[in-house]
Formats: sequence, C-alpha cells, structure tokens
Amino acid sequence: MLGASLNKAFYYFKSRWQSSWNYSLWALLIFPLSPLLGAVTVVVVSLITLVKQYRKISHRPLNWGFALLSVLLIMTAGFAQDKTAAFLGLFNLLPFFLVFAAHSTLIQTFAQLRQMAWILVIGSMPVVIIGLGQLFLGWSLKLEILWLVLAWTIKPGGNPPGRIASLFLHANTFAAYLAIVFILGLGLWLEQWRSGIGYRGLSIGKNSVPFLFLTVAMITNFIALIFTSSRNGWAIAIFACLAYALYQGWRILVGGVAAIVSSVLLAAFAPSPVAQFFRQYVPAFFWARLNDDMYPDRPVALMRETQWEFAWSLAQEHPWTGWGLRSFSTLYKAQMHIPLGHPHNLFLMLSAETGFPSTFLFCGLLAWILITGVQLLRKSKYINRQDRLIFFSYLLAFVAWVLFNTVDVTLFDFRLNALSWLILAAICGVVYRYDQFNLSSSTNS
Repeated sequence: MLGASLNKAFYYFKSRWQSSWNYSLWALLIFPLSPLLGAVTVVVVSLITLVKQYRKISHRPLNWGFALLSVLLIMTAGFAQDKTAAFLGLFNLLPFFLVFAAHSTLIQTFAQLRQMAWILVIGSMPVVIIGLGQLFLGWSLKLEILWLVLAWTIKPGGNPPGRIASLFLHANTFAAYLAIVFILGLGLWLEQWRSGIGYRGLSIGKNSVPFLFLTVAMITNFIALIFTSSRNGWAIAIFACLAYALYQGWRILVGGVAAIVSSVLLAAFAPSPVAQFFRQYVPAFFWARLNDDMYPDRPVALMRETQWEFAWSLAQEHPWTGWGLRSFSTLYKAQMHIPLGHPHNLFLMLSAETGFPSTFLFCGLLAWILITGVQLLRKSKYINRQDRLIFFSYLLAFVAWVLFNTVDVTLFDFRLNALSWLILAAICGVVYRYDQFNLSSSTNS
C-alpha cells in the first residue's frame, strides 16, 4: 500500500517537473543558496530551448537587436586597452542575451508569471532568515562543498558592518534582490486579497494559507530590506507601494505614504528648526542614513557624484568604443587611489566602457520591452483583471531594476543578473503570445 503510494507520488512529480520551464523554476528556487547549480540549470535549459525553438527565436526583431548589440560589444572589446579584461567582461552580458532569447520563448502565460513569483518568494525566506540571524544573532559561516556547488560566506554583523547582507556579497546587492522579490510578492498578496480572502477574515483553510504565508513573507522581506540600510532599496520599496496603491485606486494609502515619506525627508534635509521638529518623531536610523550623517567622514572619491563625473569624462574621451569592459575600476584607482568596482550607475558605466552607440542601443532595447509591455497592459481586451495585476507587477519590477541601476550596478552578481533577464524574458514572452493572438483574431475576423 505504502509502496504504491510512493510510486504514484514519484510519477506525479516526474510528470510535473520534466519540462524545461519547471527546471528553470527549480533553478530560481535554489539560486540564492547555490548560484552554481542554478546557473548550470538555467544555461542548460536555455541551450535546449535555443535548439528546439531556433526558427522562432531567430525571427523576432528584438533578438536581432540583441545580436547587433553583441557584435558591437565584441568590437569594443577588440579596441580596449586591456583586451583580456574586456573580453572577460562580455560574460556579464552576452550569455544573458541568450538566456533572455530562450526564456522569452519558453514563458508565454500569466500562470507561468505567477509560478515564477511564488518560487522567488518561497526561495527568499531561507536567505532572509540567515540574514536576520547574521545581523541580530551574530551568525557566521564559511562553508564550501565541491568548490562552488555550495559556497556560503556569512559575516557576523553584516557587510558592511551593521547592514544585513545574508549570502550576498554586499548589503546593496541583497537590497536589490529583496526589492524585486518584495514587488512580485506584493502583487501575489494583492491577488489573494482581491479574491476575497482579505475581506472574509483569516480562518485557516485551503484558501487562506497562501494569504497568510504571503503576509508573513512580505513583512519579513520588508524588515530585511529596512536593515540593509540601502537608500536605493528603501526608495524602490516606497515607489512600489505607491504604484500599487495608485493602481488599486487607494488614495488614502497614497496620502498616508506620501506624508510619512515627506516627514522623513524633512527630518533629513529641511532647515535646522524644521528638521529638529521632525527628528523628534522620525528615528535617526532613517534620516541620518539619507543625509549621510551616519557616515560623516566618507572620502570624496567614494561619493556617487564623484564617480559619475569621472565615468562621464571617460565616456567623452572615447565616445565610440569606450575604454573596454571592466576598465573603470583600474582607471578610477589610478586617478583617485581608491579601489572601486564600478561607478554606481549601469548606464554611465556602459557609456564609459563600451561607448555611446552600444549604450544607446542597449537602452533602446530596454525601452522597447517596457513600451510594448505597457501597451499590452493598457490596450489588450483579452486580459482579465487578475492577470493584469500580475503583469503590472512584472513591469513594476522591471522599472525598479532600471531605477536601482541608475544609482548602483547589479550586473556583477550572477543571481541578480539572471533574475533581471528572466523578468524581461517573462514580459516579452507574454507580449509575443498576445500579439500573435491579436493578429490571428484580426486575421480570422
């Protein structure tokens, strides 16, 4: 009896998880804990999809744009002063173009968008728990199994000290990850609320358990995001809450959030008499972080404005081909005598390292994805209300990623980079499917 049940369970899960998309879901689930296993899985799924769907992928104009961008990036690497570093830098971009092309064919339905969002929320919980233990309980760990199959480095007190980083290398990187998960999880939470769970009460049952889990997950993620002390993460979380409130038509909530944000900003930046009044009510943890009173002796070379000015001057000196990928750090250290990995702005970094033509094409392709996504959300009569909400969540996550990369660079963390391109692929996949549906409908009529 037990053996028969186990066999049924085995064949059930085998049939459920045998498709390429489900392997991608597994990869997203384990990505935060084992980047190598997640990366290998995503790459294998992408290669299989590219082989199976080559004709469809090769006929999409957006993929032609990324192919042209790839050629331009390879050319810029050939003109770089340090060609080895530049060609190595291509691995932060070119493979992800292939991941995007493959998964924009693999992902086609709103159900897949929900599956992806659920997996990300579930997968975030162990990482958040580890991070909270790191910050408040002094957890530390240095674990490596089979080189990089499982490599955990947890610094007690966070990195930088006092800022939660969990298994990520830096608190800002962790904040970018949490911001994306928070946005998609909040979209799922609102779906559950709309379905009536939030209005009927929270008696434990089949329908209320997902709502309870999402409530706990969103609160926990938000708490972790606060303790990253990332001003970028805070701003994006507030932006997301306001965007959802406007989308839902909750004007009172918009007013409340605006009042809270205004109070914090006044405590941080208003003239002294006004600031002192608001500082009686706003914790110094927030306003001192915003105006940098928390870190008063930071060198000028570590200020973002200094980095941006230097990157812009590099772009102006070599406007066509740039200085080569991964060149900013070396050039900045030679000039400022301070090691710095990037200029805290993805688009300025690309301008300085690859030139204006490549950067403009890259930005144009991103704009194309966003515009077509917004057009589908606004104009398509074939999308029901609930599906609109999850699609809006992905568009919001995309905008959040763009905003975050105007004040930081998420390119160098493989997990964040892959997640970003999978979100773009999800948006494009649904847009392509509904464009074909609308085309076939108009043809038949």
